[in-house]
Amino acid sequence: MLRTQPTGKKSRPAYRCAASTAPDSGFDYAFGAVCIGGGAVRFRIWAPGARQVCLELASQPPRPMETSGQGFHELICACAPGTRYRYHIDGVLRVPDPASRLQDGDIHDASIVADTSAYPWRNNDWLGLPWKQTVLYEIHVGLAGGFRGVQERLADLSELGITAIELMPIADFPGPRNWGYDGVLPYAPDCAYGSPDDLRLLIDTAHCMGIQVFLDVVYNHFGPEGNYLPSYAPEFFRQDRVTPWGPAIDFGRSQVRSFFAENALYWLREYRFDGLRLDAVHAISDPDWLPEMASFVRSHLDPERHVHLILENDDNAASLLKKGFDAQWNDDAHHVLHRILTGESHGYYAAYGQDCASELGRCLSEGFLYQGQPSAWRGGRPRGESSAGLPPSAFVFFLQNHDQIGNRACGERLLTLCGKKTEGLRAAIALQLLTPHIPLIFMGEEYGSTAPFLYFTSFKDPALAKAVREGRRKEFAAFPPFSDPRARDRIPDPNDVDTWEHSWPFSGARDAQGKKWREGYRTLLAARREFVSPYLEGAQSLPARVTGSLALLAAWRLSDGGLLRIYCNLSADEVTLEQGMSAEERIFYAVGDHAGRSLQDGRMAACSTVATMERCVDPEAGQNHGAAA
Repeated sequence: MLRTQPTGKKSRPAYRCAASTAPDSGFDYAFGAVCIGGGAVRFRIWAPGARQVCLELASQPPRPMETSGQGFHELICACAPGTRYRYHIDGVLRVPDPASRLQDGDIHDASIVADTSAYPWRNNDWLGLPWKQTVLYEIHVGLAGGFRGVQERLADLSELGITAIELMPIADFPGPRNWGYDGVLPYAPDCAYGSPDDLRLLIDTAHCMGIQVFLDVVYNHFGPEGNYLPSYAPEFFRQDRVTPWGPAIDFGRSQVRSFFAENALYWLREYRFDGLRLDAVHAISDPDWLPEMASFVRSHLDPERHVHLILENDDNAASLLKKGFDAQWNDDAHHVLHRILTGESHGYYAAYGQDCASELGRCLSEGFLYQGQPSAWRGGRPRGESSAGLPPSAFVFFLQNHDQIGNRACGERLLTLCGKKTEGLRAAIALQLLTPHIPLIFMGEEYGSTAPFLYFTSFKDPALAKAVREGRRKEFAAFPPFSDPRARDRIPDPNDVDTWEHSWPFSGARDAQGKKWREGYRTLLAARREFVSPYLEGAQSLPARVTGSLALLAAWRLSDGGLLRIYCNLSADEVTLEQGMSAEERIFYAVGDHAGRSLQDGRMAACSTVATMERCVDPEAGQNHGAAA
C-alpha cells in the first residue's frame, strides 16, 4: 500500500495536459487564471487595497494589470497550461494567486496555470447516488497515501459496504503535513497528496465503482501561515468580529460571497465531487450566504445529478436543512453516546447526561437534542432550532470523526477509551449503522484501530510552531487529566513528525482481530443495505420509548409502510420490558449475548442491540416487504 512519507519539501507535480473529452464547463469563473480558448488566459485578482498589481509570468518582466472595477485587476495574455506566475503588489510584495488552481510546491511558491478541462474522464454517465443510499467514510488523504493511496483502498471499501468517501480538506496548506483546516488557497489541491489529475483519477475510479466522493471545505477561516489577503484585500475581513482563528471573513461583501460560492461550484464541477461538507458554518459571519450558495451551485449543475451539501453547525440551525442542504453532522447524538460509553463529563460533555436514555431517544426520533433550550456549555444561552419533523436522513450519525478523536489531547479512539469493555461499543455501532440516519465511519474504525488520531502540522516558522504547541497544551489545562503541567508536557507536539507517524490508522488491519472487526461492520452494512436503505425516502421517525436507565426502543415508519424498530440496551444489566415484541415483528439483526432470544422472551440483554422489521403487505403487489426470514 502506498504511503506518503512526510519530507521537508513538497514534490513538484508534473501537470499533465491530456486531450479533452469532457464538455466545456460553461461557467465563467471570476477569480484566478482561467483558460479562455485560443491559447489565451485571463488572470484576475480582487485586490481593492492595492494601487497597482502586475502579473509576473515565469522569468518575464512584470506586466501591469488593468483595473476592471469593484477592486478587480485583470489581464488577458497568451500562455500555456503549466506556466508559473505570481502577482506583484505595489512593487513590494510578490504573492501567489489566492484562487490558484495549483501551486509549484507550497503556499508561498508560484501558482501554475491549469487547464481544468484537460482530464479524459472515463465515466461521463455518472449522476451520483440518492442521499438515502449514502454510507460515509471519512478519511485523511495524507495518512492514506495521497490520492493514489486512497484510490487503492476503494475496492476494499466497496466490499465493506461504503458508498461514499469523504476527504478531509485538501486545499493547499503549509508544509507536507496538516489536517487540512489550515488551508489558505481553497482552489488548489495540495500537491503533497499528488497532482490535480491524480485527484480526478481517484474520483473517476470511485465513480466507475459506484462510490461517491465528498470533500470537506473550510469557508469560515484561513490558516495562520501563508494568507496574504490582508496585505492587498483587507476588506476580505471584518474588524468588528473575531473568531477562534482571527478576524471573521466578511461575507457581507459580494466579492467574498462570490469567491467562496464559485469555489464550491469549482470542486463540484471541475473535479466532479458528489458533495461538500461545510466546516463549522456557525463561524460564518453572514449565515444568509449559505442558502444563497446552495441555490447558486445547484443552478449551475446538471439537475439530474445527485449533489449533496452537508453542514457542520454547532448552532443546530435546523432551518438550513430546508434551504438547500441535505444533512448536518449530529454532534448531539455523538456526545450523548460518548458519555454513555466512556463516562466522560468534562468539556462540552458536561451539557449531556442528565438522562442519557431520554436524550438519546430524542436524538433518534427528532434529530437534535438541543432545539432552543439553554445549554450549560454555552453559559445558559439557548442553542438550536426545532428539528422535529425533519426526515431521519437529515442527520449524519457518527461515533467517531476527526474532531471527536483528534481534538482530544492524546487522540484516543473509542476502543482505547472503552478498554476491555467493548460489548457496549459493539451495541452502539449496531445502533448507529441500522438507524435511518446517515452513518459516518472514521478511517480505521472498521478494523478496530487503536492508533491515535493526533493533531498534526508542519509549520516552517519556529515561532508559529511553538505557539501552536503551547496553545494546545494551554487549551487542555482546564481538563482534570492535564491539570498537572508535567501531564500537559506529554501532549504530543503537533509539529513533530512523530505525531504524524503515530496517527497511521491502518496498522493491524489484516490481523485476526482486525478482520473480525471488519466482518462485523460488513455484516451490519449488508443488513442496512437490504432492510433500511431502500425504504428511506419519506421515512418518518416515531417517538422513542425509554425502557431502562440506558435502554430504549426507537422506531421508524419506512417508505413501504414497514415498521423498523431498534431495541438498544447500553447498560451492563438486563432490562425487562413491560411490552415485548409484537407477533408481526421479525428480527433481522442482533448483537449481544443471546440478545435475540432474550427479546423474544420480553427481556433486553445487557449491552445489546436488536433490530426488527414488521411485515407490511403491498396491496398492489400482494407481497411482503421489509421482513426478515
